[in-house]
Amino acid sequence: MYPAVTDLIPQRPPFLFVDKIVDRNDKSIKTTLLVTGEEDFFKGHFPGNPIMPGVLLQEALFQTGAALMAGFEGGGLGVVTRVQNAKFKNMVRPGDLLEMEVVLTESISNAHYMKGTTKVAGKTVLIIEFAVASV
Repeated sequence: MYPAVTDLIPQRPPFLFVDKIVDRNDKSIKTTLLVTGEEDFFKGHFPGNPIMPGVLLQEALFQTGAALMAGFEGGGLGVVTRVQNAKFKNMVRPGDLLEMEVVLTESISNAHYMKGTTKVAGKTVLIIEFAVASV
């Protein structure tokens, strides 16, 4: 059994985009988020054709990375310092279950470099590389 996400990161609803930790070790973490359709952002993005905003898909991976960082020695709060190579491959709609994975590729002092992938029903939705500083 893995700890609750809220035991590892400071975000809380309505700005919490990770429901559950599925797997976690020193170098990677897998999480999920069930997109219910009741989320506030769907009221305006887009009425009649609800799509989860890409920036929130990224945030879900950042929060997944923060949950991974919570196990680092000297942990601290993770602040995103760089985002690159973001590729959006599919849309996320109400009822989708996000399956997210973040892999730590390198750590130098308080900087941590990560790669994240989000899938829905086995199809890739987002691939991204990002850097986080422990503060």
